[in-house]
Formats: sequence, structure tokens, C-alpha cells
Amino acid sequence: MQASISQPMSRGRRRGGGSSFKGILRAVRYLTRYKRQALLPYIFLLIATLSQLAVPRMVRNVIDAVTSGYISSQILQALEKIPAEFVGAALPKILEAAGRPESTTLDQLKVQLEADVNNAPQALAYALVAIVVFAALRGLFSFLQAFWAEKNSQTVAYDLRNDLYAKIQNLSFSYHDKNQTGQLMIRATDDVEKVRLFIGQGLLQLVGAVILLSGTVIILFASNASMAWTAMPILPIAIVVFIIFASLAQPMFSKVQQKLSHLNTVLQENLAGIKVIKAFTREKEERAKFEKAADATMNQQIAVSRLFTFMFPFIFLIANLGQAAILYVGGKQIVAGALSLGAWQEFSLYLIYLFFPIMMFGMIVTQMGQAGASAERIFEILDARSDIVDKPDAVDLPDVTGTVKFEDVTFRYFGGGEPVLSKVTFEAQPGERIALLGATGSGKTTIINLLPRFYDPSEGRITIDGYDLRDVTLDSLRSRIGIVLQETTLFSGTIRENIAFGKPDASQEEIENAAKAAAAHDFIISFPEGYNTHVGERGATLSGGQKQRIAIARALLLNPRILILDDSTSSVDLNTEAQIQKALDKLMEGRTSFVIAQRIGTVMSADKILVLDKGEVVAQGRHADLMENNAIYAEIYNSQILTHEHEHKN
Repeated sequence: MQASISQPMSRGRRRGGGSSFKGILRAVRYLTRYKRQALLPYIFLLIATLSQLAVPRMVRNVIDAVTSGYISSQILQALEKIPAEFVGAALPKILEAAGRPESTTLDQLKVQLEADVNNAPQALAYALVAIVVFAALRGLFSFLQAFWAEKNSQTVAYDLRNDLYAKIQNLSFSYHDKNQTGQLMIRATDDVEKVRLFIGQGLLQLVGAVILLSGTVIILFASNASMAWTAMPILPIAIVVFIIFASLAQPMFSKVQQKLSHLNTVLQENLAGIKVIKAFTREKEERAKFEKAADATMNQQIAVSRLFTFMFPFIFLIANLGQAAILYVGGKQIVAGALSLGAWQEFSLYLIYLFFPIMMFGMIVTQMGQAGASAERIFEILDARSDIVDKPDAVDLPDVTGTVKFEDVTFRYFGGGEPVLSKVTFEAQPGERIALLGATGSGKTTIINLLPRFYDPSEGRITIDGYDLRDVTLDSLRSRIGIVLQETTLFSGTIRENIAFGKPDASQEEIENAAKAAAAHDFIISFPEGYNTHVGERGATLSGGQKQRIAIARALLLNPRILILDDSTSSVDLNTEAQIQKALDKLMEGRTSFVIAQRIGTVMSADKILVLDKGEVVAQGRHADLMENNAIYAEIYNSQILTHEHEHKN
């Protein structure tokens, strides 16, 4: 078998952290299915970020307009108070304070100062309007980016869940034999949701942080290179810190998902087996088992929280150190007159834009770690290879007469160990009824699992009408076979829907005829809603015998040429068994039928009885011949007949 099948999922996760980020990239590639729609949130994000980057410049204009108007007003008032004879001597200092060239005359200075005072309200109004416009643009496009990002993430989650469901449906029985239902469920729900959250939020935040950080760095260097160089050392330090924390967090998130999967498995098993738990008064023990799994999950999540509660204060410390350096350098430039208050405020706001993406990386690392662990678990299933697949040149199995041959068939579970079947050879002619008899573990169920190709033989081959099962398509093969398994499975819905499960377009008459043949019609119409009666989860509202008869009707509705009945009358009383057997005797005419039964009475009329012992066919023939020639069959017959007579007397 394939290596991906031969190891349980829990072992398949022992990889490096890099594989998780490859998983994220694979999940993100699902967005490429939607092309333009996938680009929309990033286009809107770019516009919103550019609008955000424009606001500090508008704030600078507001402050510069206010301070310029205020200073000009104060200088004009001072000029009025200075005696005319002293104005000439004081003019050079006044020009220096006003930031005007030395060649400026007094009259020119007054005109310029009056213009500054008069223009200040207009400049202030323009800057405020621009701030409002950019804020509105940012709000509008932030909404659009969030909406389309959420829509895209939901479509990716939809595709992932559908792909997972389709893959799980197509994986062979050997895969499901080794992997628990709870593990598969948590991957299709919680793991997909964590990947969706990263694609809808974390990825957008990551791109937004990169754009904001890049734009801010460019503007900082363009406006004041010396102060920008002062702020730059915090960036590589922060990046190194995040890389370290990401490498520590990713395996911890993987363990969280493993613990959560185990918790979900315990819960699923307890809910499915609630009757057994109550019957054996195991509530306390199972509650303790659940609490142990819940404690392990909680402790692992606390360990992750402990890591991040240390990380965020550390990042804040780095950011505050950088801000302190900027305050020092900027303060010196203001004192020296090389930096205006407006320019300082602009730089301070851009500095926040520099620190804010760094803070965002903390949340992004959290989501990326969770999504990386979950993506790895999702693609572990999607990459699994089934050992039961159609060959490239497989053909559709045509209508068959029902000749079935087993030729030296040997089978081992998982490709190794002791054989469950060994050199099994027999032939069933069209219309023959083949009964399989033997002790538990003798290989009866394995034979009927090989016939619809739930598994492939380890050695030998199986044919139907001369076609090797491995040479025909699975759909065409299984559509020729009707099956009633020992463990009856019904689905939530009505009785009608369950009978018509394999043929949803069946007419009411066809459904009723199948139910009558399975001795189910009478009890069905006794319900107030008849065939529209809901059966509950897994048929919980029906008795074992009722569920089994509905399962038989479901198989018979397909009118298959080959019929498999796996101990299909084991859960009914003798009267019901007689009714079902009578109907089945009629319906099995003309069909090649394989019957597994624990009761000897149900196989005595078979055309051929296969007696199995420890995976080998130790005898085959009709009842009379086997009674004379096979000690194992005779022992089974005598023990059951004597037991039956004893029960009848009592």
C-alpha cells in the first residue's frame, strides 16, 4: 500500500515548520480560482492605505497654517509696539524670527505677514476638508476590502470542505480503518475555519502591514533622513524577534490541534455510544476521560498564551525604545530651528504607522501559526493516496450474468502480517446462492468486502463474468452489487429517503414493492406518517429488526445482479426472519447471492456452502454433502440444532 496510507495521521505530522507555511501557500492558491474577485480586497486595501498615509501630511498643513498665522500675527503686533526709530535696527532679528530673507524690506515683511494671517483660516479649512475626505475614502475602501476578503475566505473554506469531503469519501477502507472519525471531523471544521480566518483577515493584515510599513519608510526618508535612520534599527530587531517567535509557536499550534482532535474524538465516541455508557454505568469513567483530554487541550493552549504574553510586552519595549530615540533627535532639531512643529507632528504620526505594523505582526504570527498547523493537517488528507483507485485504462463493467470467481485469493490488512484469507478459490455461477459459514474471524466478511472492491487482494484475483475487478471502474462495479451490511446504517431523513438512497428517482410503487419484499411495508404503514416517518440519527427511532429490513429494501430497490447479505437477519426474531427469508428466497432467484449467516437454518437451502476456518475454505458443497464429509460443518449444524431444540423445549 501507499506510504501515505500505511501511517496514521498522527505520525504524518512529524515535519519541520516549513511544510506548514507551504500548506498556507497552497491554501492561498485556492484564491486563484476566482481571479479578479480575489484581487479586489487588495486593490481596495491599497487605496485605503494610501488614504491613511496622506492624513499626516494634512495634519502637518493644519499645524503649519495655525502656527504660521499665529507667529505672523504676533510679529505684526510687535512691530506696531516698536518705536519707528528702533525698527530699522531690530529688522534683521525680526526677519530671522519670521524666517524671511535678509533682503526683505519692512513694507514687504508686513505685506507677507498680513497675507499669512489672512490665508491661515483658508489653509486650515482646506487641510481639514482633505482630512475628512481621506478619512471617508479610507472608511469606504476598508469596508469594501473587509467585505470582499470575507467573501473570498468563505469561498475558499467552501472549496476546502468540499475537497476534503470528496477526498474522505474516495479514500479506501484501509485509510478509515486507521484514522478516527473525530480526527477527520475536526479537520473539516476547526482546521478549515483557522485557514479561512487567516485568508480573510491575517493575509490581508499581512499585506496591509507590508504596504503601510513600506510607504511609511519611504515617506520618513523623504521628509527627514536623519530622524528616519534613528528609527530604522528597530525594524531588523523586530523582524528577528518575530521569526524566533514564529518558529517556536508553529509546533505549539500543531500540538493544540492534535489535542483538540483527541478531545473531539472522545466526545464523538461518547455521543455515539451513549447507550452503552449508560448501560454499563461508565458515566464517571468516561467523564474523567473527557476531562483528561480537555485538561491536555487547555494546558497546551495556556502554553501558547504564555509565549505570546511574553512576546507582546517585548515588542512594545522595542517600539518604545525607538520612539524615545526619535523624541530625542526630533527635540534637538526643533530647538535648533531645523524642524517645524507641523513637520514634527507629521513625523510622529508616521512613526506610529511604523510601529503599528510591527504590533500587527504579533497577531499575524498567531493566526499564521494556527493556520499553518491546520493547513498541514488539511493537505495531509488531500494528499493521501487511496490504494483502491480506477486504473487509467479501466472500463465500465457491462450488464453481467453474475459469474463470480475467486482464484487463489490471499489478503492481508495493511499489506502485512498474517493473512486473513489464504489461497481462497471458488466459483459462483449465475443465479447461485453462496452461503458463507464459519466462526468469528474465519474470513467471511473479508470475502464480501473484496467483492465490491472495498479492498484489493494481496495475491490472486477476483473476476465477474471474466472481468478482473481491478480492470473495471469502481462505479460500474458497485452499481451491479446490492449490499446489506451486518452493521445497519440509516441516515437522518424519512423512511422513503432511506429506501431510495441508491435510487433517489424511484417511484413510490417501486419503493413499496422493495419494502414488501423485505417484509417492511406493514410496520412502515403502521406509523402515522407512513413512508414519510423520520427515522432519527442513524435510525435511532427504529428497532434493530426494522432498521435491517429497511436496509434490505434499500438494496433490493437497485435490482442488482449480485446480492450480498451480511448476516442480514441477525437482529430479528424467528417469525420476522421467516418472513424476510421467504421474500429473499423469491428475490434471490436469478441473482448471484452471497449470504453470511450465523444461523444454520438460513444457509441449508444454499446452492453452495463455503465453510471457512482461519481464513481458508476447508470445505464447499451443498448441505447434505457437507453433513457427510465435513466435521466442522457437522459440528456447527449439530450444536445449533441442539441449542435450538433446547430453547424450544424451554
